[in-house]
Amino acid sequence: MSRPQPNQLARKLGLLALMATGICSMLGASINVVPFMIHRSVPGIGPYVLPAFIFAAVPALLAALAYGCLSSAMPRAGGSYIYASRGLHPYLGFVASFSQWFGLSIVIGVIAYVIVPFIRDVFAELEWNNAAATLEVGWVRVSLGLVMIWSFIYINVRGGKFYERTVVPLMFIMFLLGAIVIVTGFAFDTNDFQSAASAVGIESFYSTTDASFSWKSFFFASAVLFSSFIGFDAIAQAGGEAKNPTRSLPLAIVLAITIVGSFYFLFTSAVYHMVPWNYVAQEAQIRDISAPGLLSLVIPAGLAVFILTGAAIALINDLPAMLLSVSRLMFSWAEDGIFPRDVSRIHPRYKTPVVALYLSGFMASLGVLGSHFAGDFFLGIDIMVTSMMVNFLLMCITLIAIPKTNPFLSSSIIMIRSSQLRLVIGLAGSLLLVGFLIVHTWKDLSSEVDAWYFHSTYVWLIVMAIASAIFFIKLKALNASGENVSEIFSKLPEE
Repeated sequence: MSRPQPNQLARKLGLLALMATGICSMLGASINVVPFMIHRSVPGIGPYVLPAFIFAAVPALLAALAYGCLSSAMPRAGGSYIYASRGLHPYLGFVASFSQWFGLSIVIGVIAYVIVPFIRDVFAELEWNNAAATLEVGWVRVSLGLVMIWSFIYINVRGGKFYERTVVPLMFIMFLLGAIVIVTGFAFDTNDFQSAASAVGIESFYSTTDASFSWKSFFFASAVLFSSFIGFDAIAQAGGEAKNPTRSLPLAIVLAITIVGSFYFLFTSAVYHMVPWNYVAQEAQIRDISAPGLLSLVIPAGLAVFILTGAAIALINDLPAMLLSVSRLMFSWAEDGIFPRDVSRIHPRYKTPVVALYLSGFMASLGVLGSHFAGDFFLGIDIMVTSMMVNFLLMCITLIAIPKTNPFLSSSIIMIRSSQLRLVIGLAGSLLLVGFLIVHTWKDLSSEVDAWYFHSTYVWLIVMAIASAIFFIKLKALNASGENVSEIFSKLPEE
């Protein structure tokens, strides 16, 4: 049976746009919330958040190098799915990327829903009290979340140049406003904070928490903080639209994780330089906290507006890049015939995967509604973390296996040409990621929840079972239609 003509995505994304895609996917809740709320999910981490942050970056960096190597040989839309399906096994490539798609789609909705309180806080700081009160209304919050999602769907549909003109300026604004936190955090210290706290009657936090080191807490915290580094995968998903992809994709991946990792560390260090970890730990147990809220006792009111705005923009930045990522996964499945072919249809003018984008927007909209009615933001995030750990692990294993599974594509790798060095990266990354996955799963299954379905591991396994059923049903249909399945999964999609 003859296959349809290949879809032609337009290669319009340059290095800066690709970097912005990864950076905007990584910065957001991760930088403003996770390093401080970590004291609630891992109460024993104490003053060791920064060392745990550095340790969490190691497997992420190794996975980024694996992604970079594989992207230099397989620059196509769908990144991680293409790498694993061509370099390891098509079943593993699909089920892992399906769980990634599911987790990311839900998290997009969660982020869109969580953005609204940050905007509310900006209005409150400006003393626009009526506007701030309006954003507390449930239907208003849901409506704004949906508007943001579908606005960025529109931007993605319009294509590379329109998308680039949106995410690149937002990225620079985010860095500029985030730099205010860094400068302010290092300009003041814990003595300034203690004076400001005493002035409003806060005295008790210095003696409230044990500071002893615990390896268990350290590894648990590192597994949670690992989630801060997972967004660079979005660069790989845009492989079908990158200009000069064999060079720009790996370079963008390495630069994105390096820049974001450095910014994370400076930002988190600055906050803890000003705010005593004891106070952060105490507050995290009783309320939701963020970097802007922690600094508010000390910083002038004018600066608070900029810091809150920076936090809101950092969250907003997640949306366009993550929508690009999940839609390109669906597009690549449809190109291979694992999803209906119509899902790979592209816009005749803008050359973007319009059907996949609309379906991604629908899934993200469900995430907004689920966040509102269920009230549990972190289940979706935990599912995403499990999915991305598995994906990163598969990328490292693929880097090890591809010389035997697909020698032709292996010979096309131009980043890190030494096969011995690639083997070391793959093995080290695999070992660390297996350890992180065990710790993350142990933490999830040992936590006390109201019902079994609040364990993200069980939900992830159900999603994997659904993905397995889809794969084998579609694989059977492909074989029955006369498709050469072995050829499909041994070569890159045409373009």
